[in-house]
Amino acid sequence: MNIATYIAMDFWRNLRNLGNSFFVIVLPTVLFLFFGASMEWSTNPVGEGNVSAWTMISIACYGAAMAATSLAGSAAVELQQGWGRQLALTALPHSGFVAAKTVVALCFAVLPVAVLNLTGVFTVTDMPVGTWIATAALTIVGVLPFALYGLAIGMAFRSDAAVGTATGLLVIFSFLGNAFTPLDGFLLDLGRFTPLYGVVALARYPLTHGDQISMNGIAGNDPLWAVLANVIAWTAVFGAACLLLQRRRTRRQ
Repeated sequence: MNIATYIAMDFWRNLRNLGNSFFVIVLPTVLFLFFGASMEWSTNPVGEGNVSAWTMISIACYGAAMAATSLAGSAAVELQQGWGRQLALTALPHSGFVAAKTVVALCFAVLPVAVLNLTGVFTVTDMPVGTWIATAALTIVGVLPFALYGLAIGMAFRSDAAVGTATGLLVIFSFLGNAFTPLDGFLLDLGRFTPLYGVVALARYPLTHGDQISMNGIAGNDPLWAVLANVIAWTAVFGAACLLLQRRRTRRQ
């Protein structure tokens, strides 16, 4: 079995998983239609677009992070439970398995972004084309720390239940990350140090240029360096956790 065949089979297997498909594709789309496309303030201007665009980007980040966390975590659990030894009997090397799972996770993360942006085109979302493309691309780039997050959880706890819990925690991260509703005051200050804040702020940067939108207007501005620092710092934290857990696993073998 070559790597392309395995990628196609694994992608289709995950797509047919109704739980994965619902929470990764259907749920974010329903949230956007309700909160981003049907509210009376959805067409109010924000940055270079409108409130609907601001909401769409936020929910797309949540959906992409959820997809990356779920699939990367499941891959780690599969390896911990001996699936790697089964693959050793085939022509697919261990490095090929990791590469294939990475591609599948990335493709799955693209799905909610693509579906939400397409939904935005046919509803009230408004942004310049260049801004639209940039925000979608940055949303996909932002899945990296959450792929590492899912991988670390899967390696640490070795159970699908733990991966499910890690995915569920993304709801809290999204709230504190200023994705679900505009924050201000203490919650906004606290949120700036949480994992999803930088990813969402980076994806929205072409739209808002760092302006933080609150119910009362602009609540401040995040410089690009601060947004990037958040993303890089959490990527490093989750990456270091993966390395430490892998070394612990290697010592036990």
